[in-house]
Amino acid sequence: MRSTKEIIKKIRRLELTTRRMVETAFAGQYHSVFRGRGMNFDDFRPYQVGDEIRTIDWNVTARMGEAFVRKYVEERELTVLLLVDVSASGGFGSVSESKREVAAEVASLLAFCAIRNNDKVGLLLFTDQTELYIPPKRGRTHTLRLIREILFFEPEGRGTDLAMPLEFINRVTTRRAVIFLLSDFQANGFERPLSICARKHDLIAVPIEDPGDWQLPPVGIVEVQDPETGIRSEIDFSNAATRREFARSVEEQRKNRDAIFLQGKAGIIPLRTDQDYFPALRNFFVRRQRLLRIR
Repeated sequence: MRSTKEIIKKIRRLELTTRRMVETAFAGQYHSVFRGRGMNFDDFRPYQVGDEIRTIDWNVTARMGEAFVRKYVEERELTVLLLVDVSASGGFGSVSESKREVAAEVASLLAFCAIRNNDKVGLLLFTDQTELYIPPKRGRTHTLRLIREILFFEPEGRGTDLAMPLEFINRVTTRRAVIFLLSDFQANGFERPLSICARKHDLIAVPIEDPGDWQLPPVGIVEVQDPETGIRSEIDFSNAATRREFARSVEEQRKNRDAIFLQGKAGIIPLRTDQDYFPALRNFFVRRQRLLRIR
């Protein structure tokens, strides 16, 4: 059981680290790549050559005796939702950090991006059930609470159900939001809810992998246990054919996963526990900026 002092120290370290990243590299990028919920009416002004005829307000035009159009401004306030997988497989890490620790740092960075731009940010922690939902709000105190929960929440479930959190968000979130789904995606049957969620919202999948997920070390016969099901097996890691088949199976699963993201029109930011997540995040923002300019 961690002490309150340890918890505060870790949250403070994360806040300082992620704030530095937000201020030095993401300033101006984060908000420019996510559209607001729509357009808000701002004012009327006289019609000018080249204005869209459909923006003419005929009631005002009739009263004023000349053509007036409605002027709109883009609604820039965003709602950001962090969907974080806290199932047992997230505790695995063969390098320095576990998948859940990487997810916590990335979610923290995104949360501080949101509050820096005065956006609302909410959190859903899930396993094979909804573990915790904190509705979107603004403010540093609220964001620090989210980070504390991501880091130290103790889930009841151990398995992974990706369809359930997506269906939950589709029900409770009526307005368009920016949704980051952080998971190792070791689950099936989430294609339809992901597609529906991506149509309603701006959905970005963040798969987090560890080298141990696809590489077996040649160390002989090893007893392994599935962290989510508890099933134990003996596998001969020294067998080259076994290692090749394992790598082939993992690569096939990865391709199927990415095909689901592509077909569902969800964004994707693949991350690894043995690599710095910051360049991958920044590259995603840069690519999005370029695509928006092209459009």
